[in-house]
Amino acid sequence: MTDAEVMTTAIIAAQYFGGNHQTACCMLKINGYIPNMLGHSRYNRRLHRIPHLFQIFFEYLAEISKSNNPNGIYAIDTYPIAVCDNIRISRCRLYQGEKWRGKIASKRRHFYGLKVHLMVTESGHIVEVFFTPGKWNDVRGMRYFPFDLPQGSVVYADKAY
Repeated sequence: MTDAEVMTTAIIAAQYFGGNHQTACCMLKINGYIPNMLGHSRYNRRLHRIPHLFQIFFEYLAEISKSNNPNGIYAIDTYPIAVCDNIRISRCRLYQGEKWRGKIASKRRHFYGLKVHLMVTESGHIVEVFFTPGKWNDVRGMRYFPFDLPQGSVVYADKAY
C-alpha cells in the first residue's frame, strides 16, 4: 500500500464513516478500490508514520482557500475540547496538570482539555487551526498564532482577542 492510499483511506474514513478507519478499509477493499489493503493494525501503524504528509496536504488546502478568498476577510474564534469530565480529572492520563483546566465563560462551566483556535474564510473554509492548553486565554494563544495571510487581509474576532 502506498502512502497516498493510506492518506486516501484516512480522508474517506473522516468524510464518510465518522472517522472509523476499519470500516473505510473494509469498504475500499471489498469494492476493489484498494485491493492490497493492509490489516487494521498494520494500517494504523502506517498512518501514524506519515503525519508530515498530512501537514503538507492541509497547508496546500489552506493556500487554495486563501487564493479563493478575493475579499481577504477572515474570522477567528476558539472552542473547547474536553478530554474528560471534571470528576475524572485525577485519573486522566492523556493530559496532566492545571494548565489543561479551562473555563467556558459563556456557559459558566469548567472543562479539562484543549482549546482549538480556528480561522476561516468568509465562506467558511478552514485556513488555520492550532491547539493550546485549556487554561490559556485567547490573547495568550494569539501570540503563538502563525499568521500567514495575504497583505491587506481583515480578521474579525470576538472581544476575547
